[in-house]
Amino acid sequence: MLSTRPVKMQTDTASQNSHPVPISGAWSLLLVASAIIPTIGCATYGFGVADCDSCSPSTCPPSGSCSIGGSCGPSASQPASHCTQASCANQGNCTTANMHCDVPRELRKATLPDYIIEPPDILLIEAVNNIRPPHAPVHAGEPLLIQVNRTIPSGLQDDPVSKQFKQINNIYIIGTDGYVNLGPEYGKVLVAEQPLAEIQQRVENHLQQVLTSPQVMVTLPAPQNQQIVAGQHLVRMDGTVGLGIYGSVHVTGMTRDQARAAIERHLSQHIHNPQVNVDVLGYNSKVYYVIADGGGAGAQAVRMPSTGNETVLDAIANIQGLPTVASKSSIWVARPSPVIDGPDQILKVDWNAIAEGGQTATNYQLFPGDRLYIKASPMITFDTKLAKLTAPFERMLGFTILGNGTVRTIQRGQNVNGGGF
Repeated sequence: MLSTRPVKMQTDTASQNSHPVPISGAWSLLLVASAIIPTIGCATYGFGVADCDSCSPSTCPPSGSCSIGGSCGPSASQPASHCTQASCANQGNCTTANMHCDVPRELRKATLPDYIIEPPDILLIEAVNNIRPPHAPVHAGEPLLIQVNRTIPSGLQDDPVSKQFKQINNIYIIGTDGYVNLGPEYGKVLVAEQPLAEIQQRVENHLQQVLTSPQVMVTLPAPQNQQIVAGQHLVRMDGTVGLGIYGSVHVTGMTRDQARAAIERHLSQHIHNPQVNVDVLGYNSKVYYVIADGGGAGAQAVRMPSTGNETVLDAIANIQGLPTVASKSSIWVARPSPVIDGPDQILKVDWNAIAEGGQTATNYQLFPGDRLYIKASPMITFDTKLAKLTAPFERMLGFTILGNGTVRTIQRGQNVNGGGF
């Protein structure tokens, strides 16, 4: 009976990392050479002795390991009778080239590593605040709240309009020429494209020409930026996401946390203490492929989005079942190797066991980049190739027979019309 225990943890000795990592929990661990795959014992992951077809003394631990008709024990001299089925199931290390016990599958799925952003993923980017930093320049068309103490005193005989002109305590709009107009009593001040502190200093310097020791305070009535960062953002072909007037940020090859940090670092030039939420809405860059052999008449390749939870059965169900020319005994998963010109990593699939018996041993979990190959029946392939080989000759013979038949028909017609009979 299959165990429902989680995937075993083992130490990554290659990187000298003492922390255990899930087997096949990262793509770098998934994409190992096929020669390494069978080194993990079947019994270690809850498979019975029947799942293992060979066991050599070199693979037997000191406690013993069983195999059908094999030997076990710390040395080759120990007879197989000293090893029981229970000891093999609990402590054994039986291996087989046909049973990749460490590969994630149905009921023993592995969690994928942190998602890596790539084009054309769709990201949800939301900035919590939208307040401009103090050093940000103020542009034409924006409002300024200017308040000044010790302005020109108003006389008793001044009309209300004159009194209002002498006071500076209002919201002023920066004109298209870059000047802010303080009224006929004080004139204009050039303030566009300057930070708030510089604007206040310029207004104060200008008013000192008219007033004695004026006290000036310039603030923004609306400190928010003109554009809010929120919504869906497509990762472009160059690996960047556009943030509107704030420019672009390169996010390809990053995790969500790394992308968030990069976006916050970029927005800090335009937003005060930015806090950004980044999530993936469209997982468009991670796919697997289902390739169906056409039996000598080409092949059909279907590109399927990967969610990290698909198995072989899911993939075949997504293409509406096996093709009519498929061979149920010739299905396998081809996993890309990180090693250039490395050995092929092939995981054989027992379709009959999966579909008819509900067995999970070969219902492997599919990962981004996997190829599920469905080979055509050898008889279909042979028939197609034979038809390709004989079709030209059949066509030529057909024309020959048709020509001969036409000539004979014409000759017979001439004999009949000649009145010979």
